Amino acid sequence: MARKLLLAALAVAVVGALAAGAVFLGLFERSVVAKEIEQPLSAEQMKALAKRGAYVAVAADCYACHVVKGGAPWAGGLPFETPLGTIFSTNISPDKEHGIGNWTRAEFHRAVRDGVGKHGHLYPAMPYASYRKLTADDVDAVYAFLMSREPMKVANRANHMPFPLNIRQGLTFWNLVNLSSDTKTEVAGRSPLWNRGRYLTDALAHCGECHTPRNLAMGMKESAYLQGSELEGVIAPDITKAGLTRMGFDPLVFASFMKSGISAQGAMTNQMFEVVHFSTQYFTADDLAAMSAYLFDLDELPESATPPAPPKPVAVSAEVAASARASYIAVCASCHGGDGQGIPHVVVPLATNASLRLADARNLNKVILTGIPAQRFPGLERMQPMPGFAGQLSDQQVADLSNWLRANWGGQQPSVTAEEIKRLR
Repeated sequence: MARKLLLAALAVAVVGALAAGAVFLGLFERSVVAKEIEQPLSAEQMKALAKRGAYVAVAADCYACHVVKGGAPWAGGLPFETPLGTIFSTNISPDKEHGIGNWTRAEFHRAVRDGVGKHGHLYPAMPYASYRKLTADDVDAVYAFLMSREPMKVANRANHMPFPLNIRQGLTFWNLVNLSSDTKTEVAGRSPLWNRGRYLTDALAHCGECHTPRNLAMGMKESAYLQGSELEGVIAPDITKAGLTRMGFDPLVFASFMKSGISAQGAMTNQMFEVVHFSTQYFTADDLAAMSAYLFDLDELPESATPPAPPKPVAVSAEVAASARASYIAVCASCHGGDGQGIPHVVVPLATNASLRLADARNLNKVILTGIPAQRFPGLERMQPMPGFAGQLSDQQVADLSNWLRANWGGQQPSVTAEEIKRLR
């Protein structure tokens, strides 16, 4: 009993210290919300802004996180499984009890750009570290749009975060360490196209939240900007110019890929399928061009596509090749073709597939084991489901197949082991 009381006392002391320190440091939090935001918008201003706000909200991919499948629009409830616990997205409809119906313009700005909501700090699963780079006009537009939606009387779900991470005031420390005070929207000497692409990539589309690795404090590691990261057991690939080129993209093909979700390099899967479905398919042609120009570090796009040369095949042992060819003929060739050419509008090719060119084989291995559901892409493109082969192939057979595919069409050294596949199962 004495030990329990001592632990309880220590816990109270820790909480008190955290709260006291957070309150003190809160005086120095890096707010980017200007005083003029305190002035409410008129009804006429709100109405005028709402139309543009619909596009800004799409570009910011708000819907994908704040709507669950079969749920009420903008009512939240989507779970985010993090290494530290589960966080649920919140109701951002204009409901006055559960949503943001009672939020002022200034309170909305502070939540979006500083990560501090009307009722306290937000967890950075809400990408305010990127959204703080949004212009005040764009935040106003989203606010006006959301306030024009129908209120959804849906209660927010409780987060499952362990002590002391459930003490939101402690996020003051996180904000001080991980929030940048640099929110300039343009870089001198670069074209309007490049600067627009920078704004779309870094602020609205918040690409770095998934494609930039995290530091020990779970903040974005700016020294490895957009160089790829692990996310829920898969790899969000390197989308720097070097990474995109390595995957077989050129600027024009990549812009088209972000519109359609499908190309010779493969099809969008996992969370990127939702990004295309809810967001980038609705980008204007100019915005798609701008994003591609920025990622390829160009001030203007070329007039014609020039795909990079395919990687040179890498040799594998005769034993691995024999095992892999047998598996390929048995479970892959009927759909992907004997030469990996795929079937247009039905099955993606493997010979030009980006996932085979990644240094990390996890994405490919996961697909071999678990498959991919049928997908409906923008326009008329459809992909049939791919079954998983976990029950048909042994760990060694999957490793051999993965190594052979990556070496033959991805130019990657055979490094996948049966032990790695066993862990992945």
